[in-house]
Amino acid sequence: MNRIWHSIVGKLWATILLLVSFVLFIVTVLLLEFLDNFHTNQAEDSLRREATTIGKIVIDHDSEAAMRLIIQDILDNETNAMIIDSNKKVHYSFHKGLNEDKIEKKILSEPKFFLDLQLNEKIVKEMMLPSLKDTNVMEQYLVLVYPFEEMNGTFNSIVMYQSLDAVHRTTKRTTHIVFLSAFIAFILTTIFAFFLSTRITSPLRGMRQAAFELSKGNFDTRLPATQNDEIGQLATAFNQMGRQLKYQMELIKQEKEQLSSILTSMTDAVITFNRDYSILLSNPQAERLLQKWYFANGANDKVLPPEIFHMLEHAISFSEEVEDELELAGQFYGVSISPLYSENSIRGAVAVLRDMTEQHKLDKLRSDFIANVSHELRTPISLLQGYSEAIIDNVVTSEEERNEMVQIIHDESKRMSRLVTDLLDLARMESGHMRLYKDHFSLIPFLDRVMNKFMQIARDSNVELSLKYDEKDKSTILFADDDRLEQVFTNLIDNAIRHTPDGGKVALHVESKGDTVDITVADTGSGIPKEDLPFIFERFYKADKARTRGKSGTGLGLAIAKTIIESHEGRITAELAQPSGTIFNCTLPIGPEHIDLHS
Repeated sequence: MNRIWHSIVGKLWATILLLVSFVLFIVTVLLLEFLDNFHTNQAEDSLRREATTIGKIVIDHDSEAAMRLIIQDILDNETNAMIIDSNKKVHYSFHKGLNEDKIEKKILSEPKFFLDLQLNEKIVKEMMLPSLKDTNVMEQYLVLVYPFEEMNGTFNSIVMYQSLDAVHRTTKRTTHIVFLSAFIAFILTTIFAFFLSTRITSPLRGMRQAAFELSKGNFDTRLPATQNDEIGQLATAFNQMGRQLKYQMELIKQEKEQLSSILTSMTDAVITFNRDYSILLSNPQAERLLQKWYFANGANDKVLPPEIFHMLEHAISFSEEVEDELELAGQFYGVSISPLYSENSIRGAVAVLRDMTEQHKLDKLRSDFIANVSHELRTPISLLQGYSEAIIDNVVTSEEERNEMVQIIHDESKRMSRLVTDLLDLARMESGHMRLYKDHFSLIPFLDRVMNKFMQIARDSNVELSLKYDEKDKSTILFADDDRLEQVFTNLIDNAIRHTPDGGKVALHVESKGDTVDITVADTGSGIPKEDLPFIFERFYKADKARTRGKSGTGLGLAIAKTIIESHEGRITAELAQPSGTIFNCTLPIGPEHIDLHS
């Protein structure tokens, strides 16, 4: 029941019924009043006519018996009459029923009927008189007094009285008919109201269901627009709205996907903050950065670094774009925070964080490179300048000293040339312009050839140089650039010999592991300090010169070796040997083909 009253059908039905009921009530009241007056007036007119007729009969008929008979025929069962003279004496009485004397006495005692009577003037009045059917019951009567003049010149009056019970019965029957008509009209109105409500609300229910479907994201929902009235126009407008919503949602989805793709592909971290400093949106780079910060502060403490928070607070509070470069957890970040506006109010801010750590490292490497090159070139240039000035100024006293100075100038110039060549080679390799001339060759004979170049140097340095391998590795074939690999192992073996004291050992070891081969160069020297191991493959790295024997290198050999090995899709690592010394391990792929070079 509540569902009906809360629906448009119930409300519309109740409104129509209330309106019709009100109209029917007003019409019924007015109609009943009209019918009551009408029947009363009809009764009065009937009494007037009958009184006139009776007056004429009394005047025209001399026979009392005939007169009585005619008058009784004229009067109906509800109408009674009496003829009185001017002294209120009853000459004739035509009464049917009980209480004749009481009725006559009551009528004759009414002063209105007999004061200032005019000839042929009819006086009508409603009175309460005893009932014709019950002894102690009073009824409403319509009483008419009609004075007339007889032939002999005497004045008499005809008094007629009629019970209004008949009028009331007629009115009651009419009322029943009116109420029956109202009830039928009520039933018909109910049926019509439900029909009309259904015709109106059925499309509305369809629109409601379609609106629910739209709210669920089903923008293909359509309504039948079969009517040409406002409901049909509303259905057409609803369908157009659905198409527009679908189009707009597709545009929003495309823009969202484009924005998501842009944010995902960005190398910078992008974070969108709400006005209460909570995070609304972040790209994957920002997520990784936030997780790093959260982990540094504790797993359950999701707090931004204070520096970032202060910049964010300033940007939102003062509506200003803030830029700064910060060092957070050992990393350098370029931070830019801009406020986000919603019309004229600030709804948050967007922060862009760029990792500047690599740039800082590059800047440091650049400055270190310039310092190292300057340092490496300063010594030979100073020697060249000093000895050349000594020769020009004839400071030397003997030919032997002169030749020694010339030799020093020659050696330092060769050192400068070697340094420049190494720098050019390293720059060419790192820029990707180095071309590898790969071919198949046997690994063991290749290493024997490289070792043979250092046999005399090893004997002069009192260092034992050896090559170790298993019998199964003797036929190992590499597909690589042997000239470049010879440059690598020449550098490794040379470093090992120079850093190994008298009586020490330098050993090469070969071991195949499936599609790769490990080549290690181990020495028994003093080794590289553990804290320096991560930096030995950087440019111009040099061990403590106290550990070296003979001339020191340029500091670029290991950087070049690492670049060559990585260009062969291999890797090179360094570790400390036990109890002393250093082990360099080179891992190289064997190559796409295995062939037997001895067949």
